[in-house]
Amino acid sequence: MSVQEKLIRAGHLIDMDDIIREGNPTLRAKAKEVTLPLSDEDIRLGEKMMQFLKHSQDPVMAEKMKLRAGVGLAAPQIDISKRIIAVLVPNPEDPEGNPPKEAYSLEEVMYNPKILSHSVQDAALAEGEGCLSVDRTVEGYVVRHSRITIEYYDKNNEKHKLKLKGYNAIVVQHEIDHINGVLFYDRINSKNPFERKEGLLLLD
Repeated sequence: MSVQEKLIRAGHLIDMDDIIREGNPTLRAKAKEVTLPLSDEDIRLGEKMMQFLKHSQDPVMAEKMKLRAGVGLAAPQIDISKRIIAVLVPNPEDPEGNPPKEAYSLEEVMYNPKILSHSVQDAALAEGEGCLSVDRTVEGYVVRHSRITIEYYDKNNEKHKLKLKGYNAIVVQHEIDHINGVLFYDRINSKNPFERKEGLLLLD
């Protein structure tokens, strides 16, 4: 049984044991494009990846399944070298603590995503980045583009073009890096991790 066959079985819920960690060669390989129209197996894999993210953000399920919260997951992280990513970015509560009108600012499984264009301005998260495949803290600014335009296919084989900025742009770039064999700390200046070049936008 292949890794993908195991992960898409009806009763299987992706958990931390399915996520490979740094040092595994799959994380450093350039993933292959998925063929279109999508196979049922690739559609099911995308659904399982999104299900993992929803479980990881649900306090009850996360505790029960011992999951680290995530806003994105790429197929190479579950040892499948395919260009598939899932992103699930929740909207914050309002200042009074009421739930947002829309639960998520970004909720999508993307097949063969690619960056078509990007801003000149760079951005980084003030608190740095983490990764489900990296079990240690790596401090420093992960320098990325502040705005991007991407293209991808959804599970219905429809092509989309999407403009993203701020946190959503950072999340998608982190996941696209995964399908290109890049880890977030590759983008930290090793000599000066908190170097702030002119024009760098720091996001809270």
